[in-house]
Amino acid sequence: MADRPRRLIVAITGATGAVYGVRLLQHLSATPGIETHLVVSDAAALTLHQEVGLARRDVEAIAHVVHKNRDIGAAIASGSFQSDGMVIAPCSMKTLASVALGMSDNLIARAADVVLKERRRLVLMVRETPFNLAHLRNMTAVTEMGGVVFPPLPSFYHNPASIEEMVDHTVSRVIDLFGVEHTLAPRWAGMKGVPPEPV
Repeated sequence: MADRPRRLIVAITGATGAVYGVRLLQHLSATPGIETHLVVSDAAALTLHQEVGLARRDVEAIAHVVHKNRDIGAAIASGSFQSDGMVIAPCSMKTLASVALGMSDNLIARAADVVLKERRRLVLMVRETPFNLAHLRNMTAVTEMGGVVFPPLPSFYHNPASIEEMVDHTVSRVIDLFGVEHTLAPRWAGMKGVPPEPV
């Protein structure tokens, strides 16, 4: 495995937050030693157009390898394909349910199932609010199977000056889960100064 690049699977589904998948893919694809494998759902193609003004082909052009969501025979559908993990960014509640129940009804769900069964890292950037009980139970099930549920909640302690900085900070935390070095966002270095005493 030391002779091959690190392979990370990125899936983009139809939930809002397509920018997270695009930014994650952009950074990973530009990182030396990383080989990205991309799957974009049909619903995601609509969201990409609506939210970031990109066509499916524009996003697919960023990845090293592209797989069609209906291609259940793709390399990433097999545990013998050596990947280093997968991120679904964003992850719709439909996809979450498919993963939680082991449905494997499309390539995204099947690849996630493979990552779980091979004990590799799976990160789901679930996007919905508020959660209903089905959502919570599905997130619990995925967590119990070893997956990481990572709602893309923005942080403010680094004083972001733009939406781009907020997105990059969240994406950087996801990348950290795979041990990939980056300079995408500043790291916490402790509290600056001392807060004033209450009057």
